[in-house]
Amino acid sequence: MKKTRVILVFALLTGTAVALGVDLPNTISRVAYDVERGQATAAREQLKEAHDLSAAFQYTAEAVKPSVVNIRSVKHVAGMGHMQRSPNGAPEGLQEFFGDDLLRQFLQRGAPQGDFVQQGMGTGVIVGKNGYVLTNNHVVDGADELTVTLSDDRTFTATVVGTDAKSDLAVVKIEADNLMPAELGDSDDIRVGEWVLALGNPFGLTQTVTAGIISAKGRANVGIADYEDFIQTDAAINPGNSGGPLVSLDGKVIGINTAIATHNGGYQGVGFAIPTNMAKVIMNEIINDGKVVRGWMGAAIQNLTADLAKSFNYSATDGVLIGDVSANGPAANAGLQSGDIIVKYDGKSMHDMNQLRNNVAATKPGTDVTLNVVRDGRELTKTIEIGELEAQSVIASGHETSEDLGFAVQTLTPDLSEHLGLDADEHGVIVTGVEPGSLAERSGIRVKDLIISVGGNQITDLKDFHNAMKQQDLSEGVRIQVKTDGLKRFIFLRKN
Repeated sequence: MKKTRVILVFALLTGTAVALGVDLPNTISRVAYDVERGQATAAREQLKEAHDLSAAFQYTAEAVKPSVVNIRSVKHVAGMGHMQRSPNGAPEGLQEFFGDDLLRQFLQRGAPQGDFVQQGMGTGVIVGKNGYVLTNNHVVDGADELTVTLSDDRTFTATVVGTDAKSDLAVVKIEADNLMPAELGDSDDIRVGEWVLALGNPFGLTQTVTAGIISAKGRANVGIADYEDFIQTDAAINPGNSGGPLVSLDGKVIGINTAIATHNGGYQGVGFAIPTNMAKVIMNEIINDGKVVRGWMGAAIQNLTADLAKSFNYSATDGVLIGDVSANGPAANAGLQSGDIIVKYDGKSMHDMNQLRNNVAATKPGTDVTLNVVRDGRELTKTIEIGELEAQSVIASGHETSEDLGFAVQTLTPDLSEHLGLDADEHGVIVTGVEPGSLAERSGIRVKDLIISVGGNQITDLKDFHNAMKQQDLSEGVRIQVKTDGLKRFIFLRKN
């Protein structure tokens, strides 16, 4: 029935068109062509936008190029004189595996007998007209000679102004004038998904530019440096890119390329850069003071889990839990306690321990900072005077068996305390064994841990431990405080 109606309508239209002298097929074709014309016009406008994006890449690369340098390091290594050497001066064992051609790239002819030369390549960013260059610590660490090559192929001998292994940053200087420093942007303003360029000298290929996006922000626990707050990018970064700039499309450096996550030593889509906001603080302290001074709070901190948070009558996992407080340190003087949860530092919300640690480190010692703290479900405001971090002041974070949990404990006696190097006034039960694969092991309990509280109850001996454990519902879980190597931390155990 419908088909009949369509045929009748088409027939009527055709008849009408013929009566009016209209060529219907050509009219329909012209309409279709007009539609395609409109689509083509829109596509050409879109191509103009695509061309504009390509131009942005080009201009960004040109804007930064004079500020990017190649850094070559040379390190003389002694101690191989006892090895049997081949006629070309290479240790015979190495020659057998690597061959003469490869070894010639690393072994310098004429070097003292028994010595050899290690050569490295990296990248740097000019940050001062008078010759200051920012790079990675691992690019210059231990180098006997440093050579910096500019984009115009001029070469200069560089000297190390200062290094900071904790952040993997370093500043070197060359004797050159009228250099063009890079513009350092605000790394806090970048957004995930934003286009960026990475510039450097991968595999010795100078002035190489790659493009990608910001993949993530605030990456920590990567294991590269002590203080980590990395920008993650998929812009291609390879060996030799270290110390080079990660640049936004407004031509500003927003990160210093540092490392790649790889199984084969090459690019696999995951690179890390130190944010410029962190790098600027460290760079300025190296240039102005010759060293990096970090703030210190005097508290062992840890991240919150949902179970730990609930045990403290806290309804979220954002925030940072204080596991221990250093005697007479800034935290203790401010009235902070073990079990406090820091939710804001100087007005900024704290999400995890790495964020808090970086903020404290960046605070000038002697500065008063307001902390918002949750204690026993109530929010308190504390003012802390940040101290100065020194190497020695760092705070990180009969046998009886608990068969349900998978660990054995015994009362800490004076003899055992002396044997373990603990203070004479320490009290609690010591963990003497942990069953592999048990709940205790999975939760982080280790042999020699000193258990000092269970469910908030202080523990002095096995009797206290048993009484406290009997009061706990293991299906709901129990919070245990342990002391490891002098530092307190919380562990939450729950039997499934």
